[in-house]
Amino acid sequence: MPISAVDTVSLAVEHTKRQLFKPFHFGQWMKLAVVGLLAGELGSGSGCNFHMPSHAASSGHGSIPGLPGVDIALLAGLISVLVIAGLLLGIILMYVSSVMRFILFDSIIAKQCNVTRGWNFRQGPGWRYFLWKLLYLILTLGGMAVLVGVPAAVAFGAGWFTEPREHLLPLILIGIVLFFALMIFLFVIAVIFVLTKDFVIPQMALENIGAIEGWRRLWPMLVADKGGYAGYLGLKIVLAIAAGIVVGIATLIMGLVLAIPTLGLSIFAVITGKSAGLTWNTYTITVAVVVGSVLLAIFFFLVALISVPVIVFFPAYSIYFFAARYPALSAVLYPQSSTATTVFGTANPYEPPPLPPTPSPAG
Repeated sequence: MPISAVDTVSLAVEHTKRQLFKPFHFGQWMKLAVVGLLAGELGSGSGCNFHMPSHAASSGHGSIPGLPGVDIALLAGLISVLVIAGLLLGIILMYVSSVMRFILFDSIIAKQCNVTRGWNFRQGPGWRYFLWKLLYLILTLGGMAVLVGVPAAVAFGAGWFTEPREHLLPLILIGIVLFFALMIFLFVIAVIFVLTKDFVIPQMALENIGAIEGWRRLWPMLVADKGGYAGYLGLKIVLAIAAGIVVGIATLIMGLVLAIPTLGLSIFAVITGKSAGLTWNTYTITVAVVVGSVLLAIFFFLVALISVPVIVFFPAYSIYFFAARYPALSAVLYPQSSTATTVFGTANPYEPPPLPPTPSPAG
């Protein structure tokens, strides 16, 4: 009988202890923090560059009331650039996250993290997972648009929005039905994403297949062991809540410790800037955004650094649970031959799992 979700917890805890503390290597800890953060396992210039308030009106463009040094046209252009850059950065990070998911998987199996080698080795599976995530995002947004748009169109066509007081009861009933439909929809897509991350990724990593083929193989496993996988998901939710509370408390403490010097430096910078005759304009806002983004990135990295045990535990939890139901994963997790031990042993250099030939299409 396959191991239960409850019994898997002790295996994942022991694995986390061995990988992180026996022995402890700060370099590996930092690598796992970066990989876990990117994989989604869990956030000046000289005075001549600034406009003096007395010269702000000389510009041919308008300014924002209360911020006379801010040119509306330049600010609109800056916002447009930031939006486009944000979209591009989001797509790039989605691809990086896709590859890092496989690097994290390899790191748990090998008990070592080699980002450079993993990045070179996992481009193919990462690209296929990236395409699946794009499709997943499109279908999710499309589903939400249909769920919200169809009832709204029906209500608008019936004229309920014109005289809402006369149609208060049907509007309330539609709102209630829509709320529960959205909750069910969000729950289903969240479960699909978690199952893909936990049980399709290992198949993609070990057998060089796509996400759709991985789901085609996973579905019979889910049907054959509904109780086991339901217990896995239920216990994972409980463990995630507990881990979130612990990490949240640690993050709050760290945030309070960092907030005091950061706030002090910010106040000092503002006072110094005002005394030097600086004012808020497009350039100073840009500098503030850049500095804020850097500080936010540093904060997220520090959060990931204290979350490394969680970053290791949850992938290990899914791997040990699935290994009892997926022979290919069990073979690399519990190697029997001396060759396999050389590849995946804790004292040997990192090697990604070997990829067997692509299986022939079913049917």
